[in-house]
Order: sequence, then C-alpha cells, then structure tokens
Amino acid sequence: MMKNLDVSRVQRPLSELANSKLDELEIFSSIASTNSYLLAQPGPAAGRYRVAIADHQTSGRGRHDRRWISAPGSGLCLSFAYTFSATPEQLPVLTLAIGVGVIGALQHLAVDGVSLKWPNDIVALDGKLGGILTEVQSDTGDGVTVVTGIGLNVQLGEDIDFGAESDWAHRAVDLNSIKKKPPVRELLAGTIIEHLYRTFSRFENLGFAGFAEAWQRHDWLRDREITVDMPDRQLTGVAAGVDDDGALLVDSKSGRTRVISGSIVMAGQAEISR
Repeated sequence: MMKNLDVSRVQRPLSELANSKLDELEIFSSIASTNSYLLAQPGPAAGRYRVAIADHQTSGRGRHDRRWISAPGSGLCLSFAYTFSATPEQLPVLTLAIGVGVIGALQHLAVDGVSLKWPNDIVALDGKLGGILTEVQSDTGDGVTVVTGIGLNVQLGEDIDFGAESDWAHRAVDLNSIKKKPPVRELLAGTIIEHLYRTFSRFENLGFAGFAEAWQRHDWLRDREITVDMPDRQLTGVAAGVDDDGALLVDSKSGRTRVISGSIVMAGQAEISR
C-alpha cells in the first residue's frame, strides 16, 4: 500500500498562476466519492477552482452511477471543481477536452502510450487505465460550476472492480505496467491539477476547437469495429473519429452516424480497413 498524499508536495508542481487560482486543496484518507463531496460544497468564484483527492473511495462512480472501486493506495482519485463565468456552448463535450488535458499531464511526466476512448476512458495496452466523470453542480446565471473526477490506476495490488462501465476492456491496467518507475502520486496529482486548470481555461476561451486535433491523435477507437449501445438501439460499424462538436462518428452499411450519447459495449482489438 502506498503512503497517504502530502498536500505541500501535491502543490509543488503548480505554476504561479494555477496556484493563485486555487481556493482549496483537500486530501482524504477515505471518502465515499470526491465528486460527490465537491458537488455538495459551495462552488468557487468564476475562474477559480478547488480540488479533493482521496487515497480510497468507498462509493466511487463512473458514468451512469456505475462502480469504480479500487484497493486503498492503488490509484489516484481526484476531483476538480471549476466555475465558468458563463455556461460554455459546448459544455457536454468538456469531458473529451479533459481527456486531452490528462494525456498532456502524463506526457509531461514521460508516461507515453496512453490513448482516449470516447467518451470518457483513459486507455493503455488495450486496457482501462482510468476514467473521467464530469458533472454540473449549479447554474445560477452568474456562472456554472463543473466538477470533474479523474480516476487513474497507479499500482494495483489486486484487480480493480470497474463493473459494467468497462465491458469493452479485457483487463485493468496501471501506470506500473506501462512505465518501469511510475511518478509518485503527489507529482502525478499536482501535474494533473496544473493541466486541468489549463484545460478549463482553454476550453472557456476556445471550446472543443482548442482540443479537437489532439483528440484525433489520441483516439483509441478510430478504425476499430465497434458496437455502441445507444438510447434507442445498438449500432455496429467502424469508428471514424469525432465530429467538431465531439460526437462519435460511426461508419456502417447504412452510412455515417453521429452518436451523441451512448456506451461502447464492444471494440475490436485489431484495426480493420474501411
């Protein structure tokens, strides 16, 4: 089991600007859910943020309230609350931009070989390395506070239980599997916080256009045969990237379909020709 995180060491990687915009950084040895905790707290002022990190979550959540449970000390459970001055036009696609930000943080720490699976999974070695959960706290007319949770497997002492959230993945993967000496969790957490602050600020100014090209480079699904569980049906075809607004594009016998909401229930492991 890894040691509990130290607040001062987590803050060390933050730039002067990011540090000046931080309202509060809290670290818990155990908590039900860092996202749920921040959703229950007052939102920061516009342009500012607060962070909650836990060594262990007892009720960690993925999309659709599915489970995200790991052994204490085996991963990083971090939630980040940021208040936009006005509701961004492309708010539903913010999760994709956040994924690009997480990739940037990992690359800064010399962790390579990581991809993104639409809409919210972090992938390495064709397995699930982590996930992103983005939730809106409030919209009062003076701004909107968004809470995003990042779950990353660092060093799994035992298999993680990510439930039906990852029907597409054959196994969980940790940073220890893809890098001989993974970054210590304080450095990892601080670097992710820095890149999340940059991501939210950039998204507020540019929307998804500021991230679309990077997303395409890290798209794990592209050119794979997939099955998408949509609200009204299942769709099978070949992933063709994402549209300008973050919708998943799927080519099938009936043509190209834009998927705005859905879950990947199957993804072929080998690329196929279209």
